[in-house]
Amino acid sequence: MEGRAVARILLVEDDPSLARGLAASLKAAGHTVDTAEDGETALMVALDEPYALITLDLGLPDISGLEVLRRLRRDGIKTPILILTARDAIEDRVEGLDLGADDYLLKPFEPSELEARIRALLRRSQGDASPVITIGLLVVDQAHARAAVGDRVLDLRRREWAVLDRLLARVGKVVSKDRLSSEIFGFDEPVGPNAVEVYVARLRRKLGDDGPEIRTIRGLGYMLVGD
Repeated sequence: MEGRAVARILLVEDDPSLARGLAASLKAAGHTVDTAEDGETALMVALDEPYALITLDLGLPDISGLEVLRRLRRDGIKTPILILTARDAIEDRVEGLDLGADDYLLKPFEPSELEARIRALLRRSQGDASPVITIGLLVVDQAHARAAVGDRVLDLRRREWAVLDRLLARVGKVVSKDRLSSEIFGFDEPVGPNAVEVYVARLRRKLGDDGPEIRTIRGLGYMLVGD
């Protein structure tokens, strides 16, 4: 089974080699990743795109990461923000948390710890501290990227996981096709006009008749129907 596309993440990091390495690691875990090399670019895309999580370096070449954080929170961006930095001064950590950061991870770190922090922040932002979600016969273990309907384990591809994850976050609510597209594809990825429909159809087939229904709300989008 391929890694699950848990989230669309904005990675703000000015070191090109480190940014490539982190992006590759996050993509290998199934995430969709966009990168920004400076604070102004980070602000521009974060204010315009619906990211599920932002990782933010403090030592940026134009404006500081703390200033980026301050402006994002001032402008009403509530996206979880994970600070990744080599600065170990307690003052920086306190200031970052006071400005609205959700977590703080010191470099160097292991990819597994970064991934665990991301999973925890995503669960918290969705109001669910548990990594296991149950809807009827569907049981989704987010921590171990496992989904099953009854005794039938689902072999979900990366984009199918992405669609399921977004619908799970809003069970019983309509999610528009445009929103699904913007949340599961990066801005540098070519997206065909029927891409979302294709992945929804594939997910429906794998959920089967005994899984929860993905209902099409004509002209509006899709809704995962719970009990």
